[in-house]
Amino acid sequence: MARPDGRGWDKIRNVNITRNYLKYAEGSCLIELGNTKVICSATVDENVPPFLKGSGTGWVTAEYGMLPRSCQTRIPRGKDSGRTYEIQRLVGRSLRAVTDMRKMGERTVWIDCDVIQGDGGTRTASITGSFVALADALYKIKKGGSISNVPIKDFVAATSVGILNGDPLLDLSYEEDSRADVDMNIVMTSKNEFIEIQGTSERRTFNKEQMDKLLELATKGIGELITLQKKLLDGVL
Repeated sequence: MARPDGRGWDKIRNVNITRNYLKYAEGSCLIELGNTKVICSATVDENVPPFLKGSGTGWVTAEYGMLPRSCQTRIPRGKDSGRTYEIQRLVGRSLRAVTDMRKMGERTVWIDCDVIQGDGGTRTASITGSFVALADALYKIKKGGSISNVPIKDFVAATSVGILNGDPLLDLSYEEDSRADVDMNIVMTSKNEFIEIQGTSERRTFNKEQMDKLLELATKGIGELITLQKKLLDGVL
């Protein structure tokens, strides 16, 4: 099927990640995925939640938000939705899965994902960009001498896949996502190991063969994103 931006069904949108996008954050980037743009920042806090005090273990957590005019209609400030909480928990889980928190020391890295323009895939872009910001922040701690190595066990990225009019698609834009029969968000490591699979039938059921095809597409797209991450973080990880 023809896609609105002319991509092939198995192609991700043009992606660009600009490291050190913010002056003051220990780690930051701007990730642009087609028309979706997210600023990801990492802040190092020399404290941990109460349940980790005295454990010698660190923590990684995330917050997510959309600017009022990041989408076609205005989003009121200060009205976090269930979707917002679900996405920021997803980002946090994804990053903790690849971070060796026992080697972080008792400190927290706060990840902030601020969507400045949304056109589908904001949660997956947030995960992919946040990993870059996290890696830079942990590298800065290492350079300061507080830890001996960057405590990251693997790379992680995410993408969306779906079925529209019976056709499998990789990396859905908002126009495609809003009409999709099936919508999935996949988070994976560079070892092709899954961290999370979020999938639902929006209008039609789907079978195992279709699901396998979607997972195959996601593996391809995430592989391309991780290749970009590795290039950007050469010398850091």
